[in-house]
Amino acid sequence: MAEAMAVDPATWQGWETGRRPLSHVKAGVLLDIRRRLLALGADPGVLHLLDPAMDADRVITSTIYPEAGSRHPLATWVHTRDTAHMIAWALNGTVPPALARRAATGRRGPVAKAPLLSAPDRSVFFAHLREAAESALRAGEDGLLLHRQCLYLCSYDQGSEATSWMVHTLHRNRDLISVRGWTPHWATARSTVAALVRLGDHQPLRDFIDRGLVGDDSAEIANLNYWAYWLGSIREAQSDDGFMRRVPANWEPVRLLGGFAVGLQQAPAYMDLYVHSLWALLTTNRWLPLADPVLADVLATQTAQLLDHEGVSPRARRELSTVHYVLRENRT
Repeated sequence: MAEAMAVDPATWQGWETGRRPLSHVKAGVLLDIRRRLLALGADPGVLHLLDPAMDADRVITSTIYPEAGSRHPLATWVHTRDTAHMIAWALNGTVPPALARRAATGRRGPVAKAPLLSAPDRSVFFAHLREAAESALRAGEDGLLLHRQCLYLCSYDQGSEATSWMVHTLHRNRDLISVRGWTPHWATARSTVAALVRLGDHQPLRDFIDRGLVGDDSAEIANLNYWAYWLGSIREAQSDDGFMRRVPANWEPVRLLGGFAVGLQQAPAYMDLYVHSLWALLTTNRWLPLADPVLADVLATQTAQLLDHEGVSPRARRELSTVHYVLRENRT
């Protein structure tokens, strides 16, 4: 590989083992690496993950080894689902869905099964992340983005002490969940209920849908924009949560529809939010099933199966019925 990539073998080995972070190479060199790998037959989808992988490295490194006077990367940019999956891979060994179905490649000699951090590093990471969340909370409006993103990542820590801290901290935000419609703290409330779901508490998410989404056009737009960014339908990086307030103009609704179809399978714990968001997307864009009939058929099958499920909440059942009708009536 070193010969094919025209680099020194020690350099290539350093990249593979992590001794030399790929994010430290010059921009021109990184661009050349991508193009050489593509020419050698690398999967474009995997090459796409280099960016979120380097973002994850930066978040992890900046958290474990904070630099005095520098802003945490989570305070300057809204992280994406791909980056979150990469961070989770390092924290708990869960393979990102984009890579989960790929066959493992045989390697000579001992090799790690995942880029899993050591137990001491994970402990330091979460401890510093909790400190960053508390510090951001004291910063007021300027700390909103850092606070909510730290809280979300803290929910990956399943230790008993960490869980107690998370429950206390998240329930301290319950007043945000009870506010109706859009507020400057709307994104924090959404991240709070998402983290509570990860801890096994589903009711706050349903309360948030009822109070923080239903009946408020600004909140519904913000929710679809949030999903569009999270699922890759908005491709431009965002430096803060302000993009959620804008009327959708630069995202791909068909791609978002496909993201909802995948999410309903991969993250059943968030079914209520997926269903409501799918309902909001299709009731305002009833033409979408015509744009991708195959995807519409897949979603129609999914919604029919969910309607037969006894654990569906009353609101989700009503919205699923509407979604199923729109899919059935607008596919031809």
